[in-house]
Amino acid sequence: MVLTPDDWMAVRLTLELASLVTVLLLLVGTPIAWWLATTRSRFRNVVGAIVALPIVLPPTVLGFYLLILMGPNGPVGQITHWLGLGRLPFTFAGLVIASVFYSLPFVVQPIQNAFMSMGARPLEVAATLRASPWDSFVHVALPLARPGFITAAVLGFAHTVGEFGVVLMIGGNIPGKTQVLSVQIYNHVEAIEYAQAHGLAAGLVVFSFLVLLALYSVGGARNTLGAGR
Repeated sequence: MVLTPDDWMAVRLTLELASLVTVLLLLVGTPIAWWLATTRSRFRNVVGAIVALPIVLPPTVLGFYLLILMGPNGPVGQITHWLGLGRLPFTFAGLVIASVFYSLPFVVQPIQNAFMSMGARPLEVAATLRASPWDSFVHVALPLARPGFITAAVLGFAHTVGEFGVVLMIGGNIPGKTQVLSVQIYNHVEAIEYAQAHGLAAGLVVFSFLVLLALYSVGGARNTLGAGR
């Protein structure tokens, strides 16, 4: 089976989307994970539940409400229009934002687990050596939590590659702009082009298996996936 130019474009767009979303997820998810791991606030469970919502919500439900928020009459859509940025739905930028929300728990939870598993002792030792909270975080907490960051990055990337409902609701099906790999498989199935659909789908199956195999090999997937149940 030979991939068509549209197939290759969908692969390229998917890799670009997953790479950018993974970087943003690590930047956004790290402070959230640190707060959830260290805070004693009564709102901790509420915030944790909000972060974990995409695990249990149907992707179309999340995509629908993001579409409302970013649409012409939504608060986000009105702000972007006022700033001269245009509308986010059916654009690559809209896909990025939707994907960040959709994959957030798959990045926050492994990082949070890594922070919690290291305990308070290393930070207490750093404090006795007159390290500032920022120094303790950068030079003690982050290195100790590195396995959690690796797991989070791999899961965030893989989850973004495989998403369908959210990207279809927010991005539609625009070749070269929002037509990612999962949507292209759907297009082939609709056109009864099962050979092309099989080639792309089989590639995703192999990719997903290798991701899980790598995570189980390093011992991070069992706790991470268990935390999401």
